Amino acid sequence: METTALDQTRHVPWNKGRLTGQKPPLKLNEIWAIRTRLQLTTNVRELAMFNLAIDSKLRACDLTRLRVQDICVGNQVGTRATVMQRKTQRPVQFEITEQTRQSVQCWIHARGLKLGDYLFPSRLHASPHLSTRQYARIVHRWVASIGLDDSAYGTHSIRRTTSLIYRRTKNLRAVQLLLGHTKLESTVRYLGIEVDDALEMAEQTEV
Repeated sequence: METTALDQTRHVPWNKGRLTGQKPPLKLNEIWAIRTRLQLTTNVRELAMFNLAIDSKLRACDLTRLRVQDICVGNQVGTRATVMQRKTQRPVQFEITEQTRQSVQCWIHARGLKLGDYLFPSRLHASPHLSTRQYARIVHRWVASIGLDDSAYGTHSIRRTTSLIYRRTKNLRAVQLLLGHTKLESTVRYLGIEVDDALEMAEQTEV
């Protein structure tokens, strides 16, 4: 039976020409390249956003909904914050480094934000805070700015920088806490490592 041109067009795979699967994490040198570029362009908002995204490893839906009071103690950005995740309804805690505190403090001051305000307000009147779609566009712009193929990366590329911590420490429990996963198996799948090897390593790190 002959296949017509019309049949062929009907059976074109949905993912033809697209990169699918897990997005690769940003490497340490790539993180610094993006950070340096943002510092040079004096983009206060995006520098604060990038630094906080790297420190917190939050999902896009949680990062974009942060309020000033979520990370501040009084009028100062704290050294640690706890955020309730929308997806799991479980709290996740993260450290805020000195350079991130400085950049976020500069952004809060520059924008004149109050404790109850969203940390990253939207520039569109339809939304009170940055949307996940807007954030995704910004991430793609960051990646492209240092010469990488932005189609291969996404917002999870920043969240998956936890793989750098895992590679350095082999401590799955620590990475599980950072990601806010309820099950170790979820962390294993997220990192893309073998389940048996991962569980064996986890047992070795338990005291």
